[in-house]
Amino acid sequence: MATKPRAIFEDVTTTERPVPVAGVIDRGRPDARRWVRLWLLALFGLVVVMIVVGGLTRLTDSGLSITEWNLVTGTVPPLNAADWQAEFDLYRQSPQYELMNRGMTLAEFQVIYWWEWAHRLLGRVIGAVFIAGFLGFWVARRLASGWVPRLLALGALIGLQGVVGWWMVHSGLQDGMTSVASYRLAVHLGLAFVILGLIVWHALLLSRRETELMTARRQGEGRLFSMATGLVHLLFIQIVLGALVAGIDAGRAYPTWPDMAGGVLPPGPLDLSPVWRNFFENPGLVQFIHRTTGYLFAILAVIVWLRARRSPHASTRRAFHFVLLAMAAQVALGVWAVLSMAQLHVAITHQAMAILLWTLAIRGRFLARHPVAATIRG
Repeated sequence: MATKPRAIFEDVTTTERPVPVAGVIDRGRPDARRWVRLWLLALFGLVVVMIVVGGLTRLTDSGLSITEWNLVTGTVPPLNAADWQAEFDLYRQSPQYELMNRGMTLAEFQVIYWWEWAHRLLGRVIGAVFIAGFLGFWVARRLASGWVPRLLALGALIGLQGVVGWWMVHSGLQDGMTSVASYRLAVHLGLAFVILGLIVWHALLLSRRETELMTARRQGEGRLFSMATGLVHLLFIQIVLGALVAGIDAGRAYPTWPDMAGGVLPPGPLDLSPVWRNFFENPGLVQFIHRTTGYLFAILAVIVWLRARRSPHASTRRAFHFVLLAMAAQVALGVWAVLSMAQLHVAITHQAMAILLWTLAIRGRFLARHPVAATIRG
């Protein structure tokens, strides 16, 4: 039987090409990534509000106004005069009232109570949103096996944060204490930023399909990624140091810049005994360390930005432009906070800018690992 001659450009085989199979993250319903990412972004927004409200709670000395931890019944605030009086009576038994707020009226107590109640309510809402979202996606089989452990780890950290929060508050209810222990405050804030960072990273991973991420990773810039990783680590240390500053009110200690009481070092930097306590409890030295780490971070941010300018990917270059701008704004806010003796609106803006800088630095690190390749048209 004669064979029909092929056209000059006809394919040699007539076998149909196989349809590409999605990776484990992309299997299931096609809109799974989008909805899981939206859920994570909702959690991101709640955690941001939680950190800001937590900062306001600390700055207004409201964190010890609720002296009990009732996970369920504590959701409902006092609803009548008798309930308010009962809460106020509990607070009047605390060291903070005895040593700092003796003579406070019920109306004044209600102000600090609402800050702490709102902070705890946000924690409960975050936990509920996580549990409802995770179970909903899991029952609907929209969570691939590769993502279940990641999200469970995130949920475990959110639960741990609630425990750390009460552990922190409990320290402030001990004899002689008028505020929470600065070490525990640093752990609490540090864990909040870890949770926020994981949410950002997961949301970025879900913004593109797995096949796109694999292709992008082959184009990743290893050196820039390593430098960005170092930048993120140093920023985390600076954030924890900021919590130590807030925990002992060190931000109000020396309202001058760039000097500290006329010198490079504050007076009596090693007055406490044993010596190691000065690095965590001496207001002058703690503020000096926080300032110095800020300078080091600014220098490293400029170095990373100079390296990122040579990136062939426009989105990566833009990402580090934003990091540099946020860093400059944060340094300016830090100086303003010092000169204003950490006034409420300045201090909380400084903390909010730390959230933005943290998010932008993680995004820059992500794009160094998974760049967005530009088309020929740019």
